[in-house]
Amino acid sequence: VSWRAGGRAARAYFPADLNDLGEYLRTLGTGESVLMVGLGSNLLVRDGGFPGTVIFTHGALNHLFLHDTQAGAEIYAEAGVASPKLARFAAVHQFEGAEFLAGVPGTVGGALAMNAGCYGAETWERVARVHTIDRGGQLHIREPREFSIGYRQVVPLQAKGEFFAGAWFRFRHGEGVRARRAIKELLSRRIASQPLAEPNAGSVFRNPSGDFAARLIESCGLKG
Repeated sequence: VSWRAGGRAARAYFPADLNDLGEYLRTLGTGESVLMVGLGSNLLVRDGGFPGTVIFTHGALNHLFLHDTQAGAEIYAEAGVASPKLARFAAVHQFEGAEFLAGVPGTVGGALAMNAGCYGAETWERVARVHTIDRGGQLHIREPREFSIGYRQVVPLQAKGEFFAGAWFRFRHGEGVRARRAIKELLSRRIASQPLAEPNAGSVFRNPSGDFAARLIESCGLKG
């Protein structure tokens, strides 16, 4: 993981594409523990490792394209697409509102699973629909209303045992130049505030309800 820590996985699988992933999931028994991993930037893995199957999506589930609908253009991104890549793709195609994803050092799948966000924006604010895949390899399209979505938490209301395979995102039309400039400024702030050259996972704090971790740390005299 990005902390450069962790142990061995009992089994590791790198799918060729979404169809291949479905075929592989159908071979697993119902008792097999499965962990989906993108870039490993929000995981802390014990030295003892993981006694099940780890499926690595980055570099495999990487389809990213414009999708025209009656409501307007959407961007479809599979779970293995890096969040910053989605932010840049949106800017190139004259969309605004995806810039914050440039500051999320993970994949679309991870961002969906935890409602990742930064600088005042969150992933599920931009989600139109999601693609999921179940343990039988079957694909589903789910609406945001089928999930309980909160701060760094996404819980399915009914369908269980499904993994995020991708999503359709809806951003507002705007100026690509302005979006790219915002991405550049955001990344500069991140480089200045986080030790990206060292093993790290960015900010590891969760804001308590009605307050901010940064304020609490500073009020205790622990800033720095």
